[in-house]
Amino acid sequence: MTARLNSAQPYALGLFRIVVGLLFLCHGAAKLFGVLGGADGSGGTVDSGTWPSWYAGVIELVGGSLVLLGLGTRVAALICSGSMAYAYFKMHQPNALWPMENSGEAAAMFCWAFLLLVFTGSGALGLDRLLAKRSTATEKPAADHRPVAA
Repeated sequence: MTARLNSAQPYALGLFRIVVGLLFLCHGAAKLFGVLGGADGSGGTVDSGTWPSWYAGVIELVGGSLVLLGLGTRVAALICSGSMAYAYFKMHQPNALWPMENSGEAAAMFCWAFLLLVFTGSGALGLDRLLAKRSTATEKPAADHRPVAA
């Protein structure tokens, strides 16, 4: 059974990456465009250029899209993880110690989920893996330029 689970691990990781990226992308779309309930749940958006909400929305939208597609996953996930750590410690943690008390569960979970992706990579079903396969398939070994002995 362990062997079967191990063989499915890249696919489970790929699905995990897709779901986390999609959920993060939805948060960014809500902040920036007012869809899915908007930034405050009433369909509103954040003002362009406001710190930190608008910038967080851009990171969520772009970073979530990159993670969803599995393109530049490790770098995008590192930036997303950092933004969620900032959100937790700057916006939530001053209100109370525990995430259940300060409504910071989502920020904490996203932070740790993205940090996991930094170390694991995109898994299966990602553009990172597809592009890596294409680049190794097109590379040809260098010709041997040693002189031929007569």
